[in-house]
Order: sequence, then structure tokens, then C-alpha cells
Amino acid sequence: MASKRQRRTEEFKTRKKKKTFRLFFVLAAVLIGGGFLAFLIWALSDTLFPPDAQEAAARRERKEVTLFFSDANERFLVPEKRLVPKGKTDLAQAEEIVRALVEGPKLGSVRTLPAGTRLLGIRIADGTAVLNFDNPFIEQHPGGTASEAATVYSLANSLAGNLPEVKRIRIQVGGKDVTTIKGHIDLREPIAPDREIAKQAQAGG
Repeated sequence: MASKRQRRTEEFKTRKKKKTFRLFFVLAAVLIGGGFLAFLIWALSDTLFPPDAQEAAARRERKEVTLFFSDANERFLVPEKRLVPKGKTDLAQAEEIVRALVEGPKLGSVRTLPAGTRLLGIRIADGTAVLNFDNPFIEQHPGGTASEAATVYSLANSLAGNLPEVKRIRIQVGGKDVTTIKGHIDLREPIAPDREIAKQAQAGG
């Protein structure tokens, strides 16, 4: 009888060891499989779950530029340093500069472009940057000589000041040349930057 009990005990221990090993291998397989799956999801996260435009822009290399906004009295242009996404070309960099102007100032100056404005396109040829905006550029503009001048020279100074290739700007709305924004500043000819406005602002500050 003792011999039978010993055999049963040994058989029980053997079965227990086999169950333990099977359980260990199952757990190991689950952990390894789970880890691999987690790594795969992480590696493919940008493909499976593409980041939105703002997140993608935030990951890009940044470049410091000088933007020009208006002072409270719309007499001068006030320079503001800003980090914007670095464009691969001058054209791409020009787009980022204009988008930053549309976004508006962050240091207490006055915006120079209507908040609802959208840049439809831009091209640079023979030193002239042709900026094509949507209709709110005119429709939502407050008008007036000072406001229109601030808008025009904010664009001209910001682009020419950061991009040596740009010497002047021309403004379009909906793909068509505009002669004026609201009747106060003549836009029939390309506009060159007015650096004296910014110089006076710095001297006055």
C-alpha cells in the first residue's frame, strides 16, 4: 500500500509540475504577445492614428522670424519675435509667416489682418510675393487709411524682413488682383516694405 501511495504522490507531483509549466508557458506567451502588440501599435501609431495638423506642426523644426503688427494707434509697426514651423523652401516659409500674421500678436500689439482671413495660396516671382486671400480679407476688414496701411505693410515688412528673395508684395482676393482693400490704400502696383515705420516704432519705444 505504501508503494501505491508513493506512486500516486509522484504522479500527482508530476501532473502538478506539468500544469505549472503549461501555465508558465501560457503566461509567457501572453506577455510576449501583448508586448509585441503594444510595440507594433506604438510603431504604427502615426499611421493608424494620424496626428492632427496642429500636432504635426508642433513636431516640426521651428524657426525664429520677426513679424510686424500694429501699435494701438495704428501709427507704427511693432516687431514681434515668433517661432514658426520651418519651411523647406522660401515659398513654404512665406506661407508660415502669413499664417502667423493671421493668427495675430501674442505680446499686446494689434492684429493687422482680420481674424477670419485664410491664405489660399502664394507664389514668388521676380522678387514679388503674390498673396491670394479669401473674401473675408476684405469683407471683415475695418477699413480706413491707418488700418489698411497697417495690413499692407505688416505683410510687406514681415515677408521682406525674413525672406531676402521677397522685395515687394501684391495682394489678390479669390485669385484676382485687388486695387484697394476698402478704398484708402492704392494696391494697383506691388507694395515694397516701409522700414521707416518700424524704425520709428523702435525709436519711440
